[in-house]
Amino acid sequence: MSNRLTSYTRVGLRFDVVDSGPIDGPVVLALHGFPQTASSFGELAALLDARGYRTIAPNQRGYSPGARPRGRFAYRITELVDDVLALIREIDRGPVHLVGHDWGAMVAWSVAAARPDLVRSLVTMSVPHPAAFRRSLLGSDQLARSYYMGLFQIPVIPERLLHARPGILDRALAGTGMTPEMIARVHREIVDTGALTGGLNWYRAMILLGQRAISAPVQVPVTHVWSSGDTALARRGAELTGNYVTGDYRLVVLDGASHWLPEERPRELAEIITERIESVRV
Repeated sequence: MSNRLTSYTRVGLRFDVVDSGPIDGPVVLALHGFPQTASSFGELAALLDARGYRTIAPNQRGYSPGARPRGRFAYRITELVDDVLALIREIDRGPVHLVGHDWGAMVAWSVAAARPDLVRSLVTMSVPHPAAFRRSLLGSDQLARSYYMGLFQIPVIPERLLHARPGILDRALAGTGMTPEMIARVHREIVDTGALTGGLNWYRAMILLGQRAISAPVQVPVTHVWSSGDTALARRGAELTGNYVTGDYRLVVLDGASHWLPEERPRELAEIITERIESVRV
């Protein structure tokens, strides 16, 4: 395939895509988290592009204007995984180097577990392997850190409240380490565009996770990145993640960084991703 991707379709949904870097370079597929879009990878993608990689970042289900189905059932992990697999087929360049942050990391873990033949390497940021996350709920302060996930289960009310009282969202995001510029982007790209409900539906579909989706091991080479200033994810999940990777595994801890790693530490991440890719090149 020689043309740039601007979008792709699956089951009647249209997903917007940001495609940059050398068209024939090794493909890095980057999956964003909540409450963000592909733009969160902007600086990191530029650094990877300069190293000769082709970086492809979709706006995922619930975020792309043409891919916002109603109801939490449409956001179960099997659908999110199949969205990514459809994009990999659309790219048609063989196994990709997969990168995910936050919820994008959760999807990336599941994609790599389900289809290791389509993933050459994996770099996850912030969110550990789902089985490690589940175990960390009992062995650390992770349950207390995850209180907001319970609040997000309430239908309709959270997004209406955040629309009516945007200061609540601003203060919450600032408390996690977001800068004023990043918060303004959340309003422009998520709140003002109507993407907030779709993003929250990812949380509302969590109870639909099957046992296999949680516990399946990952065979591909993995680097997991956790930051000591992350208010949402405890270190315990990062420490347990290696138990669920059967391929080559490395844990990287970025001291002092917040949860928002792609924007806050793009140069370090470019090095980490490049090192992982180089480790599997034939």
